[in-house]
Amino acid sequence: MTKHPDPAPAVAAVDLVKVYGRGETAVRALDGVTVGFRRAAFTAIMGPSGSGKSTLMHCLAGLDTATSGQALLGGTDLTRQPDRVLTRVRRERIGFVFQAFNLLPQLTAAQNITLPLDLAGRKVDPVLLDGLVGALGIGDRLTHRPVELSGGQQQRVALARALVSRPEVVFADEPTGNLDSRSGAEVLGLLRDCVRTLGQTVVMVTHDPGAAAYADRVVLLADGRLAGDLDRPGRDAVAAALHDLAVAR
Repeated sequence: MTKHPDPAPAVAAVDLVKVYGRGETAVRALDGVTVGFRRAAFTAIMGPSGSGKSTLMHCLAGLDTATSGQALLGGTDLTRQPDRVLTRVRRERIGFVFQAFNLLPQLTAAQNITLPLDLAGRKVDPVLLDGLVGALGIGDRLTHRPVELSGGQQQRVALARALVSRPEVVFADEPTGNLDSRSGAEVLGLLRDCVRTLGQTVVMVTHDPGAAAYADRVVLLADGRLAGDLDRPGRDAVAAALHDLAVAR
């Protein structure tokens, strides 16, 4: 019998399988993963290299297609949608924060922030935009282009861009990977604040136990399978769990 995730999660996987390649060279990146991610919560996905954490996030975000099973965003099964629908879902219902920032160099910070709304033909909520800009401390950088911003400032712009459309879920893929420790801690604190003050749902992939300790929950993967679930863990608890997984492989 299929085990379903918790009722009404923001996003969920049900018996999710992803296989790359065919025959003897096939790689089973996800092997029947069932897990739900709570609304208005900050969840980190962790695991050893090759555990399937990035693949899981990409399938849940509609960036990759599962081989079988379901990737559910609210009541929408992303595995059953054509490309045009997935494009609209990613643009209107999901926010992304990437390690490489992915800002367009020819646009100003303000233009990068509002780009998803511009592409969707939606109006900017000036109250929300002003609130985000103020909370992120980038009000004096809105006319600057990415090359004129520090790494931490670029990631703040990327975070504002992810939040300005009021997405159901923000997916963050190693968001502090290109930042120094101070800037990284500031971005993680801002993600934490978005959950607490805006009720935002955040799902983050990271390899850093210190980053994961900002989360409400840590989901552990190993060899494409769910391998553990930690509630409000500290850095040491996360590091110990990762160590145990590495030893068990």
